Amino acid sequence: MTTHKSISSFLHHHYRHFNARTVIDASEAYRKHVDAGGRMLVTLAGAMSTAELGLSLAEMIRQRKVHAICSTGANLEEDVFNLVAHNHYRRVPNYRELTPQDEAALLASHMNRVTDTCIPEGEAIRRIEGAVLRQWMAAEARGERYFPSEFLFRVLQDPEVRRSFQIDLRDSWLYAAMEAAIPVFVPGWEDSTLGNMYAAHCMAGDVKNVHTVRTGIETMIWLAEWYTQTSAAASIGFFQIGGGIAGDFPICVVPMLRQDMRRADTPLWGYFCQISDSTTSYGSYSGAVPNEKITWEKLGAETPKFIIESDATIVAPLIFADILGW
Repeated sequence: MTTHKSISSFLHHHYRHFNARTVIDASEAYRKHVDAGGRMLVTLAGAMSTAELGLSLAEMIRQRKVHAICSTGANLEEDVFNLVAHNHYRRVPNYRELTPQDEAALLASHMNRVTDTCIPEGEAIRRIEGAVLRQWMAAEARGERYFPSEFLFRVLQDPEVRRSFQIDLRDSWLYAAMEAAIPVFVPGWEDSTLGNMYAAHCMAGDVKNVHTVRTGIETMIWLAEWYTQTSAAASIGFFQIGGGIAGDFPICVVPMLRQDMRRADTPLWGYFCQISDSTTSYGSYSGAVPNEKITWEKLGAETPKFIIESDATIVAPLIFADILGW
């Protein structure tokens, strides 16, 4: 019997065929891309922060295996929620058996359920609302405007918030991104808890300039500037966790630059991998095979392309562990 002393050793011994083998192929191509001097943008959809992907993603950022993040607003804020309220989270292992009355009871106790995990409203959401509202109002008073991630970087440096940290800072991917000074792009931030709260505070008059938080179009311009500058020196790969706007938004920067800006020499993405449980169907983007992206001038015929049809909460940490040599 073979004894394995690392996760990598186990994976390379057992993951030999089919979807499992694609995990190895994608991981090896990722490592090859970065080792050759390439850069990697990672996208975060779903509820990966509440799944605590930071346990592995933060180390990937620290070791310069990730050079930019494109995240949903939910993943952005939920990394911070977990940081300040981890001990108050409640796990519901039998969530599939909950009745509507059980769900109503969770609501009454101010526990917001995400699959088998409940986020405490008071300790997590409302605590961060107060902290970020102070940042919004202070920025407006100074006539300054920032992106959603930049506001949360400021929250992470707030002494009052820091006193509330309940997990090791090394397990927060957002904190790692702040320390590494990598960009965190957040398209569609309005579709998040803090985005909803921002709208409410604008309506209430607490924040009078709605543009204090910079917009989605500005986010695309920021991404385009980053891609143009970075791709001038290195090939950029695209590692997509889940589907949705976190992946759809950034991958379009290449055809936008090549076609709409008439910059035909803009390099295509140099690597592509998507982990998703979406299946190919009529009109589905999240379930589309990578080759479809060739027709939109996002990927080239020679771009290394992988799609892993599985649960990202299982697969992403394994790929990161393999790349890190754990």
